[in-house]
Amino acid sequence: MMKFSRMTDSLSPMPPRSNPKSSSKFTAFFFSGSLILLLLFLNGMTQIFKERSLNFSQQMPLNPPPLMMEGGDPYIRALMRTISASESNVAQPYHVLYGGEYVKNLNKHPEKCMPIKIGPNAGNCSTAAGRYQMLDFTWAEKAQQYHPQPSQFLRWKSYSFAAEYQDAVVYNWLNDSQVWGIDISQQLRKGNLENVLRHLSGTWTSLGYGIESNSMSSYLPQIYQKMLKEELSHPSSLIKT
Repeated sequence: MMKFSRMTDSLSPMPPRSNPKSSSKFTAFFFSGSLILLLLFLNGMTQIFKERSLNFSQQMPLNPPPLMMEGGDPYIRALMRTISASESNVAQPYHVLYGGEYVKNLNKHPEKCMPIKIGPNAGNCSTAAGRYQMLDFTWAEKAQQYHPQPSQFLRWKSYSFAAEYQDAVVYNWLNDSQVWGIDISQQLRKGNLENVLRHLSGTWTSLGYGIESNSMSSYLPQIYQKMLKEELSHPSSLIKT
């Protein structure tokens, strides 16, 4: 019999040869797609950073608004404005409730318990209100001690929550060295802001040493220095109340 092995080998199908043109097209397409995806990703990240920067700039006013109360120790006044930078960093701080809603009537503490959605107290509610986010029972106690002009009918007293009285109550409270165990004004004059913020963090928990620090907490020393410079340059703040 004739042997067909060589013929068979010669007739076996040859492996397909790659087309250099189609290969280069695929490579170009792959790199083009990858580049487009990378650009889209970078653009998305840029937008996120822009939004975060915008939110932060809206969150952090260059100047927390002046106090409505006139006069007083400029160091305490600067501290009060610093506290409000982390506690009520909004356009109308005297009217704000916990969570960001507003009230118009400040004849008395709003006493509205707003739901807490995040943080260690999530699931509870808070009555914190006003520039210094005072709870209703804290206001009732401190207003009784420090409110300069309570209204009285027979034996009953009421305490206006108007802006200037929010300031006055907190100002007098901060000046009470027996309550805090330190002379806050003297500590501030010595440059011991950190010690003061630590002492106050049990009351205002967003001051950097409490349980609810926020995006403003780390900026408070800088804010305080700016507020102090403003208050020292304001003649009326040098008058003791």
